[in-house]
Amino acid sequence: MPIALLRRKRAGRGPRGAGLLHPVPPGAGAFNCEVLDPLGEPLPGAEVTVTSAHGGQVVAKLTTDPYGLFFVTLPVGRYSVLIASDGLQPNRQTIDVREGETLPLSSIRLESSTPPELPQPGTWLFDPPHTAIRFIAKHVGMANVHGRFTRFQGGIRVAPDMADSRIEVRIEAASINTGNNTRDGHLRSADFLDVENYPYLHFASTRFIHKGGAKWTVQGVLEMHGVSRTVSLDTDYLGAVNGGYGEELRCAARATTELHREDYTLNWRNMLARGIAVVGPTVKLELDMQAMYRCEDTPTPPE
Repeated sequence: MPIALLRRKRAGRGPRGAGLLHPVPPGAGAFNCEVLDPLGEPLPGAEVTVTSAHGGQVVAKLTTDPYGLFFVTLPVGRYSVLIASDGLQPNRQTIDVREGETLPLSSIRLESSTPPELPQPGTWLFDPPHTAIRFIAKHVGMANVHGRFTRFQGGIRVAPDMADSRIEVRIEAASINTGNNTRDGHLRSADFLDVENYPYLHFASTRFIHKGGAKWTVQGVLEMHGVSRTVSLDTDYLGAVNGGYGEELRCAARATTELHREDYTLNWRNMLARGIAVVGPTVKLELDMQAMYRCEDTPTPPE
């Protein structure tokens, strides 16, 4: 049975990943590889599927480590190796594994797949019934807390060059909803969001960065609890279609980021000492966005 090993050790000087050392069991050989994204950077989390060249039976499944590396030991034979990652063209190659040998480290760059057609330039306004702003936070010592903000407004100004586009959204802090009235009241209090003094969360982008395929990074400033911090949204663009009740032109995307509560002066340690920490120190924010095309003018910021 193949054994996937993700340990890595550097020996001397050389290219990235050089000097990888792994034990190889008797009757087996090994294959290791560095996987890169279209920009030539290490690609963590790429899926690797190894199948027998004769019969197509899957013999190993693994993912690249944080350095874009993977290592697998296999019985002697010929194999097909498929490397895939969302938004990128998969790579397939055939390898011959020989007893006691580790194939030399190779680098494989995954190229961008054909991305969805970008939305046309102009103003796109979020459609609240088809947009969700959710969060997931660790409940101290227990399961995750899931919640969402139910009232918000904003839009996207799509520029002729997508990198120059801008997105802005304003969220009503008091609209937080975790499905528990007592907890929601506490989250609105001065211990957490302090909605009386800070009624809105506000995000305004500063930069769109294309990562390949349909993947983008949207950098911007999030203001919450009276504090502004730079955040990066990992974004998947899902495309644009004519649809909806009025046959509007719509575009859609999904984005995620992780926030640290103490960055916004929500002091987790102090609240834990006082016995009132409802959620942990980090919060994962998820946005499912759907926007409707309105005009070619620059959007008016939320009031």
